[in-house]
Amino acid sequence: MNRIFSGLASFIAHQSGRPVVFLIAVLVIVGWVLTGPLFNYSDTLQLIINTGTTIVTFLMVFIIQNTQNRDGAALQAKLDELIRSSHAHNQYIGIEHLTDEEINEYRQTCEALAKKASARAAARRRRVD
Repeated sequence: MNRIFSGLASFIAHQSGRPVVFLIAVLVIVGWVLTGPLFNYSDTLQLIINTGTTIVTFLMVFIIQNTQNRDGAALQAKLDELIRSSHAHNQYIGIEHLTDEEINEYRQTCEALAKKASARAAARRRRVD
């Protein structure tokens, strides 16, 4: 079931991101606007377009969330492998499971280390000049 849903979600997400699908959506909206006067802006016409867009939006939320979750997990696995196979600190593997506060502490530590490295590089450049 998971494999079928993942495959279907990927296919729908990929297809829905194509320019032709956007064009179809624009044409549906234009058609809706143009048929408004024809049907005297009836409540039925409004109900049809509102129901249709609500259903599509509701379903697309799940499709997009599924593809983003898989993409994020795959990216995280790749980054973890790069960390594991390099001279980087292995303590960073799996930090995506920490709280926001704990992740912020890691970010602040990384920013401080980057500033120190930048200052050292600037000092070396001044010595060379």
